[in-house]
Amino acid sequence: MLRSSQPLTGPNRKRCREDEMLLGTVLDKGERGFIIDTRSAQAAKQARMTGGGTEPKSSYPQWRRLHRPLERGRQLQESFMKLVEACNDTSATMDRWLSRLESCRWLSHVKAALSTACLAAQCVDREEATVLVHGAEGTDTTLLVTALAQVILDPSCRTLRGFQGLLEREWIEAGHPFHLRCARSASSHARPKQEAPLFLLFLDCVWQLSRQFPFSLEFGERLLLILFDNAYASAYGTFLCNNEKERCLCKVKENTHSLWAWLNQPAERTKYLNPLYSHNPLVIWPSVEPQSIQLWQGLFFRWIRSSQHLDEAWAEIQRLVENN
Repeated sequence: MLRSSQPLTGPNRKRCREDEMLLGTVLDKGERGFIIDTRSAQAAKQARMTGGGTEPKSSYPQWRRLHRPLERGRQLQESFMKLVEACNDTSATMDRWLSRLESCRWLSHVKAALSTACLAAQCVDREEATVLVHGAEGTDTTLLVTALAQVILDPSCRTLRGFQGLLEREWIEAGHPFHLRCARSASSHARPKQEAPLFLLFLDCVWQLSRQFPFSLEFGERLLLILFDNAYASAYGTFLCNNEKERCLCKVKENTHSLWAWLNQPAERTKYLNPLYSHNPLVIWPSVEPQSIQLWQGLFFRWIRSSQHLDEAWAEIQRLVENN
């Protein structure tokens, strides 16, 4: 599986021989690869007017391009804010709550992300084909799809340390602009153009996987909540800045502590483990039917509903597993 930004073909349909040779080397003669573009065909076409574009069939004859549009900007942020507002409205009637939940379209974004990740995973696992994923810059929906596909395909990415390595590799080192995307909380009245909850959408999709496959992930919901909190406000430097260059210039590693070092302390680590975990070497294929996608109550209702009883039940499960 490969990831990149869009090719810079522009309105004149410029070619890049080096790009063509690079993608050609990953396929043997007669093999076919898939390019999953996370933009719509129309958006990719419009991108040519500003210097971007897509891979022309004539220049990449062994590659088949598939468009699976995913929202990544203001529309996704608006959806998130509408959902937060709806969840905090405790006076809403049942009909109004269901109407607001549907109109915010957050669960539709979750479904679309999981569906696209499953497509990428199927190309690798069932077609045994090479897959290139990209959108525009390759730092938002591209990372969402490649990271989710790896959780689906690779059991090592479902362990606590493996998941941390996945985040480091696919989100932090790959340059997801955390500073721009997570500048303010969803409750803020300010609406900067660059803000979008892509990382939260990824965590929500992982939560959906953990719910559908309760024995296959070594970590539980508490870890996902901690990651969400630290992406928006943290005492650690792990999610600071927008890319590796900025982190080097700010000397983040020298001047801050790592979130991973804290999470991996023995006393902390046990808090985030799933007591029901059993190593599953198989690919996990989530259901993306509307009935299978649920609202992440542990996150979106955490400020209006106490989790005390759930926490106590989880602790009891952990105690029973340890005693057996």
